[in-house]
Amino acid sequence: MGIAPQLTWEMGTAYDLFTSLDVIHNPARYGLRGSWAAGVRSRLPVEQREFLQHGVEQHHFWATPWLANQSGPKDSASVLQKLAEISPEKRLQEITACYMPEDIRMLLYRVAQDGVWQPEDKETLRDLYVQMYKEETGKSKRFSDEELENTLTVWADTAVYGQNMLDALNVYYDVFFKEEEARIQKSLEIRIAEAQALANKLPLPDLLNQLSQGLRFEFEQTAEMAELVMIPSFWSTPLTLFTPLSPDKKRWLFLFGGRPDGVSLVPGEVVPELLYQMLKALADPTRLRILRYLSEEPLTPAELARRLRLRPPTVIHHLDALRLARLVHVTLSANGRRYEARHEAIQNVSVMLDAFLAGERP
Repeated sequence: MGIAPQLTWEMGTAYDLFTSLDVIHNPARYGLRGSWAAGVRSRLPVEQREFLQHGVEQHHFWATPWLANQSGPKDSASVLQKLAEISPEKRLQEITACYMPEDIRMLLYRVAQDGVWQPEDKETLRDLYVQMYKEETGKSKRFSDEELENTLTVWADTAVYGQNMLDALNVYYDVFFKEEEARIQKSLEIRIAEAQALANKLPLPDLLNQLSQGLRFEFEQTAEMAELVMIPSFWSTPLTLFTPLSPDKKRWLFLFGGRPDGVSLVPGEVVPELLYQMLKALADPTRLRILRYLSEEPLTPAELARRLRLRPPTVIHHLDALRLARLVHVTLSANGRRYEARHEAIQNVSVMLDAFLAGERP
């Protein structure tokens, strides 16, 4: 990564306000029981529940880069007040401007200014989405008329959407997250203190690997990074977000797991969440074969697919389960992803199981 950037440490429960929305609407991705997530959603009035579902699907609540660029307190109430101070018609633009590609942003901003979209706008947006997806993943994707039209309709009336957004977030906070915020505060404080202590001992690549519980970064484009903003997130653990915060890519964000190993996302859970995820991941013959191969040498998903004689999407599904259980290292580079077994985590399974069976508290 070249010269180590300045590390800026930040903690705010509002990050989890937005992260939790993605988790309860995509529980399988985070290893969360779908029934519990559905129970949280059912506590919301129908109108706000449906609005939040649509907003998460359209990535309108992916607000972490926007939040990281704000000043002042970042508890949920303060951030909701900051959003309330933005005029409704500008609210969606403010949140999405940090990460939306310029050509897509200019198209949608024009639709917002005109208050209406034209048939040719849909085809232009389709082309831009296809191009963006291919640049990001190297793959092709088809975008349906319905999702394109939904996006354009939202941007054609940003004032109404912006007001509905704030109303829905306030309801979600009052009905569920206010109580959750109090529960996670102490864990975040402990986690950021632990991370700062590690930062005094480890070089940056090792620090990021420790905090992400398995990710290794080989990004040449970060060689000129001047600042890295370090933020713990209780709800996204162990998944991370590593993304630029400025157009010149001098300032980056690293959102890392802020939930201790012995603490579960579901309050009052008896079985430690990490132990359950590890045992579940290991209770599959294909995943055991994958771990055996990855114990011998690092491999890409394509290389594993050839050895296992499975389709690449199937292999990636198994790798995602192993990553969620913290059982693999994932090296990210310009050439894609490479996996290897995380032996210290595999050894930790038996330690955690022995402790649980002995009735020890985490």
